[in-house]
Amino acid sequence: MARGLILAGLVLVAVGLLWPLIGKLGLGRLPGDIVIRGEHGGLYFPIVTCTAISLVLSLLFWLAGRS
Repeated sequence: MARGLILAGLVLVAVGLLWPLIGKLGLGRLPGDIVIRGEHGGLYFPIVTCTAISLVLSLLFWLAGRS
């Protein structure tokens, strides 16, 4: 449990430090993300971005679990 919390903390710190670089890569504006713009507002649902992040995190946790 402690190892998982430490790993999660390190991942969050790394993402926080790399956030400007991640923004330049276009993460959050991938093809397939749903954007609906209306007269009085809009809806943004980043389904492809969420899927990509989920795959990366699943791979990281799988690799961490193997050791």
